[in-house]
Amino acid sequence: MSYLKFDKSLMINLEQSLPKEMLRTNKSGAYHCTTIVDCNTRKQHGLLVIPIPEMDNDSHVLLSSFDETVIQHGAPFNLGLHKYQGDCFSPNGHKYIREFDCESVPKTVYRVGGVILSKEKVFISHENRILIKYTLLDAHSETTLQFRPFLAFRNANALCIENDRINRHYEQALNGVSFCLYEGYPALYLQFNKEVSFVSDPYWNKGIEYVKDQERGYDYKEDLYVPGYFELPIKKGESIIFSAGVGEIKPRSLSMMYNREMKLRTYRNSFFNCLKNSAQQFYLKKQKDNYLLAGYPWFGVRARDLFIALPGCTLAVGDVETFDSIMHTAMRALKAFMEKGVRSEVIQGIDYPDILLWAVWSLQQYAKETSLEHCTAKYGTLITEIVDYIIKNKHPNLFLHENGLLYSNGHDVPISWMDAVAYGKPIIPRSGYLVEFNALWYNILRFSASLIADKPEQRVIVDRLNALGDKLALSFKDMFLNDYGYLFDYVDGNFADWSVRPNMLFALSLDYSPLDKKERKKALDVVTRELLTPKGIRTLSPKSHGYSPTYLGNEAERENAYYQGPARPWLMGAYAEAYLKIFGLSGVSFLERMLIGYEEEMSNNCIGTISELFDGNPPYMGRGAISFAVNVGEILRVLSLLKKYNHF
Repeated sequence: MSYLKFDKSLMINLEQSLPKEMLRTNKSGAYHCTTIVDCNTRKQHGLLVIPIPEMDNDSHVLLSSFDETVIQHGAPFNLGLHKYQGDCFSPNGHKYIREFDCESVPKTVYRVGGVILSKEKVFISHENRILIKYTLLDAHSETTLQFRPFLAFRNANALCIENDRINRHYEQALNGVSFCLYEGYPALYLQFNKEVSFVSDPYWNKGIEYVKDQERGYDYKEDLYVPGYFELPIKKGESIIFSAGVGEIKPRSLSMMYNREMKLRTYRNSFFNCLKNSAQQFYLKKQKDNYLLAGYPWFGVRARDLFIALPGCTLAVGDVETFDSIMHTAMRALKAFMEKGVRSEVIQGIDYPDILLWAVWSLQQYAKETSLEHCTAKYGTLITEIVDYIIKNKHPNLFLHENGLLYSNGHDVPISWMDAVAYGKPIIPRSGYLVEFNALWYNILRFSASLIADKPEQRVIVDRLNALGDKLALSFKDMFLNDYGYLFDYVDGNFADWSVRPNMLFALSLDYSPLDKKERKKALDVVTRELLTPKGIRTLSPKSHGYSPTYLGNEAERENAYYQGPARPWLMGAYAEAYLKIFGLSGVSFLERMLIGYEEEMSNNCIGTISELFDGNPPYMGRGAISFAVNVGEILRVLSLLKKYNHF
């Protein structure tokens, strides 16, 4: 039985099937994303969505969808599905679906009378090309297939409306045709592996609606250009392969390309393999540089997300090589900022005050996976430079005070991962001494000292780092530990934020903590009691003022709720580490039970991955981006931690 398989009863019930999305990527920025019934519900959905760096830093939808029609005895049966005004769905192709299986590649099986047709989709690695393989599994009479491409040629965050600027001209290609609807776009080649006829029959398919955008308060109606249709016969047992790409390809090579790509697939037949597959989809290669995308379908490369997600998305799946390749690219960006104040054009937010702290945390995970010696040899210089940069107060918004604590100004712009804004100002004005900044800083001081502890010539530096750590430990407790046993979220002057938030977790979970075990357990009890959910750690306790657990409504309403209660799965990484440090082997079974909630998500929302956030109250619905790197990475890291404990 397939791990990700959905039968007829679910597929034909749109209330159940339409909320389930699927994502395939080429690891170079392009993707294919839609629902499991192939009905687009977001403007970012599409069969072929690619970056066009010559135009901007966004993705662009070239081919929105590709409607198939089965013709038998002169009668057409359209397998497509689109939503129109008034909850009208047409042409209702989902009623022919018998099953959908996504264990290796997305595979849909249709039954139309005596015809049984399968459709399998493969995205080509590091190439802007998607292949669809159609196989006629059974038929009792002559069968013809028709295909209508729905063309968009637009920014993935915009919508297309009927216009007279469109270029209706098309060029003949090998077993197909090519289109380029607007200036500046590459030509889109639509080809088959066998001879096909193209019938020009252009029209605008008007009024397609995207329900997810409607829910989020955005424009949601679109007109798509349909230039005509392809038609070809197919025999029982025969397979044909369709290609959509930005370059012409030799038709005879399509079968070999398809088979080669299939061999590279990670079979999603377990919780771990689903997350591994999802993690690899965040890999992004641009020429010789390597990055990690923050999420799909609308996030780019973000520095904080990159460093937090990197250990789980690479080391936890046994891919040290990819960790190194991404870290080497990020290292150049870090050094350019520290040495010249230059901000990366690709890695967003490299100048945020906590980025250096998360970078060293990421390298600490690398050291645990490889060895201290190996980490020192490859990244010791970078770690030393970062610590020196912070101590000498070279960062424009990260200041080391006499008490050993780090201070940042977050009144005017958000400085931490809780970065929601309204009217240009932080909704949560975390400013001053932030608890996770200083927990990370204490951990870094001890970790960097450990890297050179056995080198006599570095003894003076080790003593200096440890002395600063000792001072910081005293100041940390004095600043953050309150009478109720948990930690203030931030302290600025005479103001201390009493809100129960998850940022205190890092003072409990990191390898080096300024708190003793009793203090950590007391704070962890508060987190467990007030913040823990089956889908992550709440961003605010229900007992705290302003708790807003549901991420719904228009953009302003969602921004106000973003960090005021919804749960974040990535924080389970810190929670699990803290729990294991306090309870040891006896805590493993509890954490394994907590992971059940995440495994359930493999068949919800975007199948095989984890959404950006979840409501803070039951039934804990997934919201936001459909696949989020830090969530996938940290749950993978939890699985890795538990595996090591189970080997004891």
